[in-house]
Amino acid sequence: MIQQIIHVYLMPGMAASSKIFENIELPSHQFETHCLEWIPPFDNESISNYALRMAQKIKEIDVVLIGVSFGGILVQEMSKHIKVRKLIIVSSVKTMHELPKRMKFAKATKAYKLLPTQLVNNMDVLAKYAFGKNVIKRIDLYKKYLSINDSNYLSWAIEKIVCWNQDTVIPDIIHIQGENDPVFPTKHMSNYISISKGTHIMIINKYKWFNENLPRIILEK
Repeated sequence: MIQQIIHVYLMPGMAASSKIFENIELPSHQFETHCLEWIPPFDNESISNYALRMAQKIKEIDVVLIGVSFGGILVQEMSKHIKVRKLIIVSSVKTMHELPKRMKFAKATKAYKLLPTQLVNNMDVLAKYAFGKNVIKRIDLYKKYLSINDSNYLSWAIEKIVCWNQDTVIPDIIHIQGENDPVFPTKHMSNYISISKGTHIMIINKYKWFNENLPRIILEK
């Protein structure tokens, strides 16, 4: 009997390209992977409407969605528009309650509105914001993963992260989180698969763990 191929869609983090998945390899006899890329948001577009537009790029049914960081937030919103076989987030958050205090403070004070211009004009700052402060030590490596420096997109993305209003956890979501993630610290989280020494960029530097474990995680009921 021919085994049905499972379609897996990968969504990168804020301002990142699908190159962050370049070392992710799933068995080809079981899975077919597709990489999604960020598209320009409309003016004042809601995260829900943006997710609907992104979901329209998926032609198969019963797919697996895997999102990293802000991409993890987006795939959760996409799952509200299409039926998914499994929903997996990496280096991300499941609700607004898991956001770190600095982001909650930025929401309350609207300080996030002051960030985008600095981010656009300074790749080092953008890399630190997207991947964590320690990334500066390897900035040349990570520049290749940052593909978007459009101020409209960055303003929109930062606002949607900080102001995300999801209150409850989506049932059966799989959350994979690094214990040393400086962007979304685990002290605010529960019910996740913990990766020892994993940071916000572990999809890049711990790809072997994902290649070894994602097939099992996807196939588990």
